Amino acid sequence: MRFEVTARDTAGVKRTFSREAETRDGLMLQLRAEKLLVLNVKEIVEVRELPPLWHPSWLKPVTGFDIEMGLRQLASMLRSGVTLLKSLATVQEQAFSPRAKRTWMRVKNRVLQGGSFSETLSEQPKRFGEIIVRLAEVGEKSGELEQAVSRAADQMEARRNLRTAVVNALMYPAIAVLMAVGVSAYLVVAVIPKVAEFLQAGGAELPPITRMLMDFSAWVNVNGLTVLAGTGAAIAAWCAIRLHEGGRELEDVFLLKVPVTGRILRLSGTALFARSMEIMTASGVPLLDALATGRWLMSNRRFRHRVAAAHDGVMRGQSLAESLAAAVEFMPMLQRMTAVGEVSGSLPESFGETARFHEMLLAIAIKRFGMLIEPVMIVITGGIVGFVYIAFFMALFAIAGTN
Repeated sequence: MRFEVTARDTAGVKRTFSREAETRDGLMLQLRAEKLLVLNVKEIVEVRELPPLWHPSWLKPVTGFDIEMGLRQLASMLRSGVTLLKSLATVQEQAFSPRAKRTWMRVKNRVLQGGSFSETLSEQPKRFGEIIVRLAEVGEKSGELEQAVSRAADQMEARRNLRTAVVNALMYPAIAVLMAVGVSAYLVVAVIPKVAEFLQAGGAELPPITRMLMDFSAWVNVNGLTVLAGTGAAIAAWCAIRLHEGGRELEDVFLLKVPVTGRILRLSGTALFARSMEIMTASGVPLLDALATGRWLMSNRRFRHRVAAAHDGVMRGQSLAESLAAAVEFMPMLQRMTAVGEVSGSLPESFGETARFHEMLLAIAIKRFGMLIEPVMIVITGGIVGFVYIAFFMALFAIAGTN
C-alpha cells in the first residue's frame, strides 16, 4: 500500500511525501522511529495501469475537451471536500484516452513530490494554457482552488463554443464551393467532350453558346495540368506567407475586412476577449497579467497586437478604455463598457455583459449567414449545370432543324 504523509521533522519543517508500507500502523511506527511528528496519513488511491504502447488507443490525441472535462471533474471533487491528490488520481483513472491519463498522471506525480498545482500545470504548456496556470495560481493563493479550476473550465468551454460556431459558419460555404467546383470540373472534363463528339458528328452549325462551352472544355483538357500546377504553387506560396508573422497578420487583417465573414470574426474576437477578461479579473488575476495572458488567446494576429498595445498602454498609466480606443477591430461596445466598468469599479461585470451581448450577436450573425449563403450556392451550382444543359439542348435543336 502507498500512503501520503504530512509530517514535521526535528527542525519543525513541514513535509509532504509518499511512502509504501504494508499497513497504516506499521507506517506510523516507522515514522516515529525516524523522529517525525506525523500530522496526517492518507492512503493513495492506486490507478489502473496504462495500456501497452502498441495499443491503438494511444493514437487518440489529448484534446481541449479532454482537459476541460478533467478540470470540471477536478473542481467538482475539490468542492465536495476530496483532497487534491485523490481528485487528481480519480481524474487520471477516468480520463478518456491513455494520453490524457498520462497527462493527469504527470500532474499528480509532481504534486505528490511537493510541487504546487499551478507550477505543475505550467510544465505542460501544450496541454494547459497560460490562463489555466494563472487561474490555478490565484486559486492556490486565495484558498479557492476549486472555484479557479471551474472558471478555467468555463473559459475553455467559451473558447470552444466560439471556435465551433465560427468554424460551422464557414464550413458550409466552403463545402458548397467545393461541390460546385467538383460538379463543374466533372462536366467540363468528362461529360462535355463526349457530348461535343456527338454534336460534331451531326454536321450542323452549332449555336454560339454551345461552341463557347466546347471551346472552354477543350481548353481545360489541354491546359488543366498547368492550371492545377499553378493553383498548387499559389497555395504553397500562401502557406509560405502564413508562416511569416507579417504575412499572417496581413491575412488576418484582410479576413477582418471581408464584408460578411469579417463581421463574424470581429464578433467572435470581441466575445472571446471579453469573456476571458471577465473570468480572469473576477478570479483575482491582476489586470496587467490578465492582458498579457489574454493576448495569446487571440488566434487573429491583429487582435493579438491590439491587446498587446493595450497592455503597454496600461503599463504607461493609461486606463484600459483609453488603451483600447485604437483597437478599432473590436466592436465599439467593448471600449465603452470597459470605461464604465473602470469608473464604477465593476470591470468583471462589464466584461461579462459585453461577452454575453456579442455572443448573442454572433449566434444571430451565423444564422443569417447560413440563410444567405445557401440560396447563393444553389443559384451558382444551378446556373453552372443549367448553362451546360441549355447549350446542349440548343445544339440538339440546331441538329434537328437541319434534318
